[in-house]
Amino acid sequence: MTEIQSFLIMIKLSLIFFFRQLLMHGNRRTLCILVAFSLCILSSVGNTQLEETITRIKPAIVGIGTYQKMNSPPITFRGTGFVVGDGLHVVTNAHVIPEALDLEKMEKHVVITGQDNKPELRDAAIVSLDRAHDIALLKISGAAMPVMRFGESETVREGKKMAYTGFPIGMVLGFYPVTHQAIISSITPIIRPAHNTAQLDAKLIRQLQSPFLVFQLDGVAYPGNSGSPLYDPDTGLVYGIINMVYVKGSKEAALSAPSGISYAIPGKYIADLLKRSNVPVQ
Repeated sequence: MTEIQSFLIMIKLSLIFFFRQLLMHGNRRTLCILVAFSLCILSSVGNTQLEETITRIKPAIVGIGTYQKMNSPPITFRGTGFVVGDGLHVVTNAHVIPEALDLEKMEKHVVITGQDNKPELRDAAIVSLDRAHDIALLKISGAAMPVMRFGESETVREGKKMAYTGFPIGMVLGFYPVTHQAIISSITPIIRPAHNTAQLDAKLIRQLQSPFLVFQLDGVAYPGNSGSPLYDPDTGLVYGIINMVYVKGSKEAALSAPSGISYAIPGKYIADLLKRSNVPVQ
């Protein structure tokens, strides 16, 4: 438990005591003033906790892409990822990983680290793909990085506050991770309706046959957020991974007119993939 969390608990206990005293001995006006003051304090403490969490988790947020020296630019940004396990493994969405590389032109998978205008590249290799749950596990070169830890996604209930950090518009304005907040607005089966039979691909048919539950969020996410960790704003524990944005109209509308509805795969499926790949789950 952090100092901020301990302080917040002390404030809550103190407020409960004062509220009881006022209800028994005070007047309504005094009680209203104290309630308003208390809400301001709790809001300030909550924001401070999120600031602390973002500072702690940002070093574990990475970009996912491919590198081909002869291209201009040589890096093709494809999505977000986050470091897990031993500090040498990265989780992202399976749909972020290209179906194939141009090996004749020496194209390769890379993970983008660093910050601001000084991104650094690390070679990456695919360890495992779980296309049914849209999760990919990569192993990166170099020294171990800071990692994100997992909470129990089965305990998440509708209404829970969450945050997610990633690169919504890629590296257009530099390598700056962006954080959004949302609540779990629904826990719902992952079924994308097809408008006609031509849209029934193999993946959608599998989902229709055995749908699993995902988190629906009331937060705005963009294509570059694919693979962003969904985490508790107070603890930084990961409860899921952003994988889909509800798009109204064309794909371009995801940027110009975001729907404000996003989806995340629960973290238990990430943990299962890590265990199958012999990567420690923290």
